[in-house]
Amino acid sequence: MVRSAALYMVIVIALVIGVICSSLIMAAGFYRLQYSKQLRYQQLRNNLQSGINLVLHSPLTQGYTRLSLFGQDNDSIAICRKPWGIFDVGVVRSFIQADTLDKTFTIANGVDSAKWATLYMIDEDRSISVSGKTIVKGNVFIPKAGIRPAYVDGQAYQGPKQIIQGHQYNSAKELPALNTTRLKALETLWKDTTGMVKNLSDVDSIHYSWIQSAHRIDLGKKVTTLSGCTIGGNAVIVSDTLLTIDSTAHLKDVLIFAKAIHVANGFRGRCQLFAADSITTGARCQFDYPSCIGLLRFANDNGTQKITIGNNNLLSGALFTYEQQPGKVLPFVDLGKDTEIRGIVYLKGNVGLHAGIIIKGGIFTNRFVYTSGYTRYENYLININLDGPRLSPYYLSSDLFPVSGPTQKVLAWLN
Repeated sequence: MVRSAALYMVIVIALVIGVICSSLIMAAGFYRLQYSKQLRYQQLRNNLQSGINLVLHSPLTQGYTRLSLFGQDNDSIAICRKPWGIFDVGVVRSFIQADTLDKTFTIANGVDSAKWATLYMIDEDRSISVSGKTIVKGNVFIPKAGIRPAYVDGQAYQGPKQIIQGHQYNSAKELPALNTTRLKALETLWKDTTGMVKNLSDVDSIHYSWIQSAHRIDLGKKVTTLSGCTIGGNAVIVSDTLLTIDSTAHLKDVLIFAKAIHVANGFRGRCQLFAADSITTGARCQFDYPSCIGLLRFANDNGTQKITIGNNNLLSGALFTYEQQPGKVLPFVDLGKDTEIRGIVYLKGNVGLHAGIIIKGGIFTNRFVYTSGYTRYENYLININLDGPRLSPYYLSSDLFPVSGPTQKVLAWLN
């Protein structure tokens, strides 16, 4: 009886030891597998970061360029850099056999502090007048005639005794030029017909992958309203006539080119809007960073270019106009009451101002226009806040503008 019990105990102990040994072997194998996966994942991430750094210092590419970072089997990447509106988009894919990581991002330039200005107004041998609670902070380039307080509409100047709270420099007779290479890229994007489709998808929400070629949608001469839809990613929408964007449309990172664009009251999105003739926005619109509103005219046209920004708008990014051949009438940008711009405004034309406007950034223009009743004042700043130092220190500029520096950085991650 004792011998059988002892044998039974030996069997049980052996079984327990066997289970423990098997568990240890399985745990060791699982740990080794996870360690191998983690090591491979870390290698993919390191290669991905190397690819990102490479794209930031590389020119535009035609499709993907595949290369080996160090001439080994586990360091292959594919990179692509292409223009996307006023910025570039970089795509990096890192792969080891079937394992792949990818990253997509927009690219922009740091701001050159030596070129940046809160205000740059060309010298037409006329001074600038300020009235009301106008504030001008930061470096300015203004006419030699200078800046002086004025009494307008029953209001005297009520701002700081030192009108310009920053360095003052003499401006030139013309604005610093826009980057012609970027303008050419914008023209190519507008006119490109590769992969063009003739209608929008019936799907309410769609996001186009950045890995593939751009999804181009040609609306032709049909007057279209974008409403009740969500469109994001690698999409270009082109229209030969008026395109309306309703407040129920949600746009993220898309490009829109049209003859004219109207944005309804209350719209919010992140997009780049380009038109040949006019862009108007309703009240309470919000364009998140990095958005862009621009007028582009590459052909001769005597029509007037005009951007009308509604009251209580917020634009974070850039606003500009461009004419290849200047027309008889200068472009006009009308900034609505209590509108705030966080970024840069650039136009070789006139800027219409209204009370309560805040520009946290810089404005480059020929002249200002202020209208009160039936009276028109030129180069008067009345209850305007130009506050360059309040621009975010993380703000990046497109190389389109003359304030951009040579250093290129990741502007935003797209995936």
